[in-house]
Amino acid sequence: MAATARHQEELKRKALKAIQTSTDPVEVLRAKCLARGANGIHGLSRLFKIMDDNKNKKLDLEEFRKGINEYGLNYTKDEISELFKVFDRDSSGQIDFDEFLERLRPPMSKSRIELVCQAFNKLDKNKDGKIEISDLKGVYNVKQHPKFLNGEWSEDQILRKFLDTFDTKGSEDGVISRDEFIHYYSSVSASIDNDAYFDLMMRTNWKL
Repeated sequence: MAATARHQEELKRKALKAIQTSTDPVEVLRAKCLARGANGIHGLSRLFKIMDDNKNKKLDLEEFRKGINEYGLNYTKDEISELFKVFDRDSSGQIDFDEFLERLRPPMSKSRIELVCQAFNKLDKNKDGKIEISDLKGVYNVKQHPKFLNGEWSEDQILRKFLDTFDTKGSEDGVISRDEFIHYYSSVSASIDNDAYFDLMMRTNWKL
């Protein structure tokens, strides 16, 4: 249901190629994040949220520079300043956080977004806009999981591990928002060129 190893490898392959060939600074930044896997962009967004001390959902140049450096994206100081200008469309000295992520997220067609939202809605049983362990019970069957069969993990442990797949490594909280779910699948989508295959994958995995 999450990205397979093949999808992850294809995503990284495409990302590394884009880093070498693209002249669009937004595409290069996107590719550098995706080279880390399907959660790469989400990882950067989490880091920026932590750095937004005044919680105004805006990034100034210093916050932006610190985030890029701490995430290890290999930019010089001058390159970061130029990149900031690309996102600072109104030259206000600040980047709107939501607009930044929207622009950085790999584009998905309307049909793909609808499929991802259908899957989220199916998992979000209590319709509170987030997926937690309680939502997965009865939807995700753990009984054939090897670690459940040998008694090593409980049902809750397996479900939590599954949720962590969609979250950023190192900051997993066991709660997946709609935006996090879409972010994750936008990255998976970037590794799949064929619409019919993406459609089949989503419908088969989530029984849509």
